[in-house]
Amino acid sequence: MKLIYFAWVRERIGKGEEDVELPADVTRVSDLLAWLKGRGENYGAALEYPEIIRVAINQEHVSHDTPLPESGEIALFPPMTGG
Repeated sequence: MKLIYFAWVRERIGKGEEDVELPADVTRVSDLLAWLKGRGENYGAALEYPEIIRVAINQEHVSHDTPLPESGEIALFPPMTGG
């Protein structure tokens, strides 16, 4: 699975993208965020509050209860702000 990180999520994790093989029990977006959070200090800092992270699967925004595809691209975004 290709993961892409944007804005401060990318800065805190320390990379813009990576390819990962997900464990069998990671089946929904919420599972993915929990799994990533446990991958180390940088991930934990980026995903301290997973409920605020926006997620897109194959360039389409989805909810945290959305099932993950077997392959594709998942993007993680911080909340959008106006200005």
